[in-house]
Amino acid sequence: MDRKTKGIQGEAIAKSYYEKQGCEILESNYRYKRSEIDLIVLQNESLLIFIEVKNRSRKDFGEPETFVSEAQQNRIKEAAEDYIFGINWKKDIRFDIVCVDPDGNIEVFQDAF
Repeated sequence: MDRKTKGIQGEAIAKSYYEKQGCEILESNYRYKRSEIDLIVLQNESLLIFIEVKNRSRKDFGEPETFVSEAQQNRIKEAAEDYIFGINWKKDIRFDIVCVDPDGNIEVFQDAF
């Protein structure tokens, strides 16, 4: 399976997870300049969550802070800021990382950065 197909499957698994948590999926693959946010979800109408999905080639995930470089974090934050201003969001936000292993299991790191 190629990388793009794995990415699509990983994002579908993450969407399903957040939907089961009662969240509303607002955006998939939100783009701003050179940045992309895999998912943007709304939880309880008061929390906007920006999600980076990572597919892992092994079952041991390692440390979540190593999954997303500082440069990538900054690009995600810049895109999130654009989104926040675009919808005039005044409530809380959070950045999560969702890791999907080869078997489709996930590990969610809330407030990852």
